[in-house]
Amino acid sequence: MAIGDVIVGIDIGTSKVSLIIGEVNNFNQVEILCSTNQTCNGIKKGRIVDEGEVAQAISRVIADAEVDTSLKINSAYVTIHGKYVTIVQNSIIKEVKDRYSGITVKDVSSAIMQAKDIDVPEGMSIIDVVAEKFIMDDGKVVSDPIGNFSANFTLKAQVVLADKDYIRQLVGIFKKVDLEIDGLVPITLAERNLVLDTHELNDNIMILDVGAGNTDIGIFEGSEFIYTNTIPVGGDNITNDIALVLNISHEEADKLKKQYGLAMRSFIDNDNEILLTTCKSEQTSKTIRSSELIEIIEARIEEMFSLINRDITMQGIKSRINNVVLTGQGITNISKSDVAGKVVLNIPVKISTGRGISTVRPGYRTVYALVRYIASRQFAKNVSSNIDTTTEKSTIFKDILERVKDFFYS
Repeated sequence: MAIGDVIVGIDIGTSKVSLIIGEVNNFNQVEILCSTNQTCNGIKKGRIVDEGEVAQAISRVIADAEVDTSLKINSAYVTIHGKYVTIVQNSIIKEVKDRYSGITVKDVSSAIMQAKDIDVPEGMSIIDVVAEKFIMDDGKVVSDPIGNFSANFTLKAQVVLADKDYIRQLVGIFKKVDLEIDGLVPITLAERNLVLDTHELNDNIMILDVGAGNTDIGIFEGSEFIYTNTIPVGGDNITNDIALVLNISHEEADKLKKQYGLAMRSFIDNDNEILLTTCKSEQTSKTIRSSELIEIIEARIEEMFSLINRDITMQGIKSRINNVVLTGQGITNISKSDVAGKVVLNIPVKISTGRGISTVRPGYRTVYALVRYIASRQFAKNVSSNIDTTTEKSTIFKDILERVKDFFYS
């Protein structure tokens, strides 16, 4: 990362659009300059169903951020759901130009560019190359080979592809609000270094990010990104079920979910009575047992984990997963959801305890993870978003508009 780089990140979720602007400070840490979000109902089951609604939400968060920071934002990095992403593993052997001078940045950049040379499936486009590790000619494995003496090295990388039609749709939406997309990053790839503990970074882990309307799956074998997908079930589905079954308002259903959130009836301590106040039947109020409420929650959570189990089983990768880490506002406030997951998946499940989790508010974790991921990219010459300013209060914004972006290391 380069000190002074300013990165704009946008996460387009089912219920809201979130934005964070981060600056890389003198300690090579991301300092948040601005965070804002706006409600958005233009996404259903991971699909953009109302481009105008999404464009308006993006326009509003940009306007808020520009007022807060006195910046003119011209571009941003954006998250992308796993359902639109395919990962291709690639291995490149690169001869070093001068083995006695050590491996140079140019050697590494050339190898990463070579890794992009794959047969891209029809309807897909390359959006990223993740340099996983480098193997020297003596078998030594390093994450940063620059300066090492070796006649050649092998680059193990993941080439990340995304659906062309979805990219085209996103680009069109951003053009409506006069913004360019700096890069697209899968949600769980961005979140890995935020939600995992240090020891989990070297394990075979499945991250499950449960949002309002979707659950994003990301599977990693150590640092190797091997699979991602999206299941169209999230926290809002639980709320909708409660409202439908109990015939109450969505607002009361959401309140009850948060107040009595429990994933399994077997953990009920006291099956107390709950007074429903927004019944839509002839009765304006009704009394139920908490077990009736929790039964509804349990059924939907069991379905969510069953869909995930079916997906990873069909992909033939379930046996490779050692542990599962849960994150996301759609699930982490529901007690014993980790236990419910373990029962269905038959894999150890835990709520995320990554050290970075406590550093940012829950509603901004995904977009903050995106900004951190971009800031930490190795070997990139520059990752700054395209911004401008009319104030002279800070020197960090000078000449950023003139910088040449090199998201793909070219």
